[in-house]
Amino acid sequence: MTRPHLLAATGSELATTSADLTAFGTDPWWLVLVKVLGVFVFLVVTVLAAIYLERKILAWMQMRIGPNRVGPFGILQSLADGVKIALKEGLIPKGVDKPIFLLAPVIAVIPAFMAFAVIPFGPEVSILGHRTPLQLTDLHVGVLYILAVTSIGVYGIVLAGWSSGSTYPLLGGLRSTAQVISYEIAMALSFVGVFLFAGTMSTSGIVDAQSRVWFVFLLLPSFCIYVISMVGETNRAPFDLPEAEGELVGGFHTEYSSLRFAMFMLAEYVNMTTVSALAATLFLGGWRAPLPFSLLPGADSGWWALLWFVIKVWGFLFVFMWLRATLPRLRYDQFMAFGWKVLIPVSLAWVMVVAAIRVIVGPESALLTPAMVIAGLAAVAVIVVVRRVLSRRGAAHDGPRPGPATSAVGSGASDPSPFDPTSFDPAPFNPTAGGFPVPPLPHQRFATPPTKEARHA
Repeated sequence: MTRPHLLAATGSELATTSADLTAFGTDPWWLVLVKVLGVFVFLVVTVLAAIYLERKILAWMQMRIGPNRVGPFGILQSLADGVKIALKEGLIPKGVDKPIFLLAPVIAVIPAFMAFAVIPFGPEVSILGHRTPLQLTDLHVGVLYILAVTSIGVYGIVLAGWSSGSTYPLLGGLRSTAQVISYEIAMALSFVGVFLFAGTMSTSGIVDAQSRVWFVFLLLPSFCIYVISMVGETNRAPFDLPEAEGELVGGFHTEYSSLRFAMFMLAEYVNMTTVSALAATLFLGGWRAPLPFSLLPGADSGWWALLWFVIKVWGFLFVFMWLRATLPRLRYDQFMAFGWKVLIPVSLAWVMVVAAIRVIVGPESALLTPAMVIAGLAAVAVIVVVRRVLSRRGAAHDGPRPGPATSAVGSGASDPSPFDPTSFDPAPFNPTAGGFPVPPLPHQRFATPPTKEARHA
């Protein structure tokens, strides 16, 4: 098997090729069942380990202790939490849209597992005498399949917030809708460069195209954009706006309890694993061994490849936990502005740069790899410099808010400040005018005192 020699590929080795999918669809039924069970067990075990390790890592970073009571070093804490939450009473509030309320967690969790069907864990191996790839299946549009399936999972969050019949879950569902639309565009644009260099949308074909050089070196801006977008796609800090407990009580799952609440948590961690596996597949060579291990004969062949894949996935999961421990949550306007004004324009500009370099240098040229590496580093440097200049310029122009302006010199009278809520005289506010109870803004007043039922709605 050809081993990767990073940054040593020629243009002809990066030429587009079509993926060979003849190895898929020939397994006996029992082997397909074994693969399905293996993927399911891998995801469930990863979720249990991720919950425990996240609590330990956050405790370590924040100088706390973390779980240490259940089992040696607290390793059984995730299992104990699962049993506890399963034994809790499953409450269904009055006034919810019951069929959709019950269906929403299912819609959220099933696509999370389905997306892993086309993720390659490794090359062909022997299982009970049968040669088969360590991958459930593959498609010529495998990456688009993952995007489509993960998009369906967001409907579970949206429907959970809408069907709850409560203000804050509704706001969390609406935030999730805008969040997915904003960051999925940037994520999809970050894949374009990968498709251009791999010549296929098949996940196994993309891994094969990185046999000589990983795409993270050729497409560094695409990698950075994808990493930021995948955090926004999974509703993780600092982008966890749909469940911001400081603003929305608990967000879209406020009214859920017991196993239905656990299904949302399961979907979140499985989605984290999926986007991490996709990042490793598209940019880090998938199951291929990194340097210096790639220099060893057979380092990424057989079952050894599974080890490198798992290490790369857990590297990205650690980044998720690191971000949660260190960064504060963004404001919603900051979050949306960053997606529409920064990520999407930068993604479009980088796609044009990639296409221009391939046309000017030529896909068969030996200069293509160094040209892409230099262009990627230059693009990242330009973005960082421009961002710092704009931040400093904005800070220099920021001044104190205008205070009350005097209406006459020496009179002592002053006009009301434009930031003073008492200066407004709004129309009477009806909190249920749109069908859902909406909390008033500071300068609004109720048309009539709210009833006890309205206050608790």
